[in-house]
Amino acid sequence: MKATTRIQLSSMMFLEFFIWGAWFVTLGTFLAQHFSASGSQMGLAFETQSIGAIIAPFIIGLIADRYFSAQKILGFMHLTGAALLFFVATTNSFAAFYPLVLIYMLLYMPTLALVNTIAFKQLKDNPEKFAQIRVFGTVGWIIAGVLIGYFGWESSRQLQNTFLLASFASALLGVLSFFLPNTPPSAKQDGAGLRHMIGLDALGMLRDKTYLVFFITSVLICIPLAFYYQNTNLFLNDIGMAGAAATMSLGQVSEILFMLMLPLFLKRFGIKITLLIGILAWVIRYVLFAYGDTGDQIWMLFVGILLHGICYDFFFVTGQIYTEKKAGLKNKAAAQGLITLATYGVGMLIGFRLAGWITDTYTSAGSYQWEQIWLIPAGFAVVVLLLFIVLFREKQATASE
Repeated sequence: MKATTRIQLSSMMFLEFFIWGAWFVTLGTFLAQHFSASGSQMGLAFETQSIGAIIAPFIIGLIADRYFSAQKILGFMHLTGAALLFFVATTNSFAAFYPLVLIYMLLYMPTLALVNTIAFKQLKDNPEKFAQIRVFGTVGWIIAGVLIGYFGWESSRQLQNTFLLASFASALLGVLSFFLPNTPPSAKQDGAGLRHMIGLDALGMLRDKTYLVFFITSVLICIPLAFYYQNTNLFLNDIGMAGAAATMSLGQVSEILFMLMLPLFLKRFGIKITLLIGILAWVIRYVLFAYGDTGDQIWMLFVGILLHGICYDFFFVTGQIYTEKKAGLKNKAAAQGLITLATYGVGMLIGFRLAGWITDTYTSAGSYQWEQIWLIPAGFAVVVLLLFIVLFREKQATASE
């Protein structure tokens, strides 16, 4: 790959995830500070991600993958998204905020697939080097959190600036997109591309009882996952942690480190043990959040944040690897589409709705009962863990099969 192309793709990934991390991490705190939003309203706002994830395959399958070059539709979506984020920053009520952020996420979520498509097109002879490009996305997410902490927007109640920051980055990526390597549409006009993209071609995998257990587990574990995205930044700010967004970026640093360790761990212990550790990490994380504080127990909060690498890599990345191995040659992409639709779409949609309801239940006069709020997803993750231990019986689910 030419150095120029590598820089273009790395910059694309950096900005793609910088945009998301610049406002999504602090969304719960923003809603509480600016709109005095209820837990249910927070759930509705975060659900826009899941709605976008459910709709995204249809947008890609019907439009981007059939009629337009990927880099052009990427540019259009990000330029439009930049305008929407600018207007989001000017809203003064949840009623005005919600439709704008919903439209934005309907545009943004498909771009996650588009940047992968563009990168893999250039890496067609060396797809295993995708991680070297994708890692810049994680770096972008980290830098976004560090900047929010540096400017002190959480403590100064100026989180509307996060949307302006994301708007600027979105406009920059929108312009950059038109200079990316050409990635023409590849799907045929017979509708097969759409079926493939949304994962319908991979439904036959669910006839395998073991994979069905994994699939259901993946959906269920996304329910406690939603609590992390929706409540963590609000929780850390509420209990008085300075620079909460910057502190949370340590989770992405952990993600990079454990991503490097994952191949060795899979080779040594196999898929099942790795998945079990990933689920267990969610239990431990939420228990630490329930009993941690910014005093003597602050170490619990830091450990809970640093567990993000295990929580995400050991379950979700391992799950993608397992899905890749179980899928037939023709269904590999469709299988990934199916698991993404089920987890980030259906699973997290349920999770955000439940997290909003639980937060409302354990909030009184603006005071959050965080111990109860965190122990509920911890308990749910324990149930998922036990079900997985009992029902998942893959005898040779190792990285070497």
